This record gives sequence, structure tokens and C-alpha cells, in this order.
Amino acid sequence: MALPLADELTADAPALPAGVTLRSFRGDADLAVFVDIANAANREDDVEERATLEGLRNWAGFPSRTFNAADDLVVAEADGRPVGYGWTSWVDNSDGSRDYMTRGHVHPDWRRQGIATAILHRNEARLRALAAEHAVETPRMFSAFAPESRLGAVALLQGNGYRPVRWFFDMVRPDLEDIRVPDLPEGLEIRPVAGREQLRQLFDADVEAFRDHWGGFDATDAAFEQWLADPDYDPRLFVVAWDGDEVAGAVVNVINEQENAEFGRRRGLLDSVFVRRPWRGRGLASALVARSLVLLRDEGMTSAWLGVDADNPTGALHLYEKSGFAVDRRASAYRKPLEVD
Repeated sequence: MALPLADELTADAPALPAGVTLRSFRGDADLAVFVDIANAANREDDVEERATLEGLRNWAGFPSRTFNAADDLVVAEADGRPVGYGWTSWVDNSDGSRDYMTRGHVHPDWRRQGIATAILHRNEARLRALAAEHAVETPRMFSAFAPESRLGAVALLQGNGYRPVRWFFDMVRPDLEDIRVPDLPEGLEIRPVAGREQLRQLFDADVEAFRDHWGGFDATDAAFEQWLADPDYDPRLFVVAWDGDEVAGAVVNVINEQENAEFGRRRGLLDSVFVRRPWRGRGLASALVARSLVLLRDEGMTSAWLGVDADNPTGALHLYEKSGFAVDRRASAYRKPLEVD
């Protein structure tokens, strides 16, 4: 259960500017303003992501045990209009730890007035309360994520005791020419997913494969339904390798038309690249990536990008470099200890 916002603020939380208050989330009317706040922040910070109302509705519209917009979203309001917002969630990690995550955006016109710090303090209070309710013995920590170009966010996190613990790269292949397509490993074939049952099979295979990676991944029914409802979801773009009735590996590709229009490009995203353990070490990942690049080119794209953990244990960074990708942008995951009274 969420605490009243006034009770969630710690004693050392900074005073908000005159006329600014924190309040709970009020639904669709807030989401429409969140689009403007997030996109203004991304432009200011040179982050090549763009929010849409449909995407935020999907994000806020699937309550789960780890995120519920009614309890986990906080809005900073001035003169009756949101000027910033923050949110919390939590996830169990592959190493047995649990991350209690804080994120947020403040409109550039309202920065450097203590609003982001107040949101961070509120989020930490909310997460401490959740951690006390959970009463688990696993190691627990606050966590956050920030691209290196978000200078204010990086300074805020480091000034409040967070330290970088993992680094991530956005990688770009600047053209889709001269794509070498390796043969598939023997016994495998590329087939589309057919129907809801196979889509769930693909979703579960993706989550299973990433259990060998750093961090945590939501495998709940709510997460599956949210994936299906994503406005950029298009199974025509998925490249799936089957071994009989088993998903051996896949690339879940995405084309974001709004971002392409804003940036004047035709770029596709290899959103998730995975191979399950029994099929690793046979060249399947390279074959899937190459076929994805061809698919994106056939869809009219002229470049591609993906995100990768710099210390990925399966050697993904080297694979992507061999496939023509180069590091374009960097981001870090931050953590600090979470102590519960």
C-alpha cells in the first residue's frame, strides 16, 4: 500500500520551490503532459528516444506486483500542471539480489530548483517502505539508470550516494549494405510465430535466455500482456529460429516510425537478441542478426541499432562489432545500499 505523499518524504528532503507540490498520479490527463516533459528532457539531454501517449498508456496501464502507476508514480505540479514526474519499481536479479529502482524526468524549464532531488527522496522513501514490507533475505539495493549525456541526472545520482556498477552501449550499423548471411546451424529453421501460444513461448524463451545476463527481467503474465499491447509491437519483424517445436533463439525487431520521422532517418532496432543455452556456440546469433538486418532493409530501413551490456557474458559486444555495429552512445547502471530500519 502506498504511503501518503507527505509521509513518503524524508526529513532531509529539500524544500520544493514556491508553488510546486508533489501529488499522486491522476491518469490519462497526466500522461499527455508526461509526453511533453519526457521529450523536452530527451531533447535537452541529447537522448534519441521519444515518448508517445500510446506508449505511456501501455506502460502505465498494466499494474503488476513490481509496478503500479497508482502507487508508484509521483507528479511534481506547478500552477495545476505537471512539470516533472518520477516512478519506482523493483526486480529480482539473476544473481539473487533485488533492485529497487528509481527514475524520473523534470522539464528543462524547471530544472536546478530542487524538484528532481525531491522526487528522488520521495522515490527512495517509497522503495524503503516496499523493502520493509517484502521482508526477504536477499541482498537489496537502490538502483537507477542514466545515459552519460544526462549530465544533471548523473550529478544528482552521484551526489546522493549512487555509484556506477555496469556500463551499456547503444551500437549503430550505419548502413544495411554488404550483409553477409551465414548458414543456419544444422537442424534449425526460421519460421514465424503463429498465434498467442507461440508468442508466449517466444516471450518465455527470451526471459530464460537473459537469466544468464546481469540484471533482472519480468516474466509475469502482466509483462507478457504489456508486450503484446506495445504500439510498436509487430511480429512480422521477428526472426525466430526453431528446432522442431522449440525456440532456439530469436531477434525481436522494432521499427519506431515517430523517432525515424523526427530524426530524418530510416532506422530499425534489434530490440532483443537471444540464443538459449542448448543452442549456443554454433553461430546461431550471427545468423539471426544478419537475417534481421536483411529484413529491416527489405522494410525500407537504411541503418540499425541495438543496446548491449558492455560486459555481456556471451560475447555479444564482439558479435555485434563483427556484424558491422559500432558504439554510438553510453549509459550506466547505478546502485547504492538500501538499508531498512
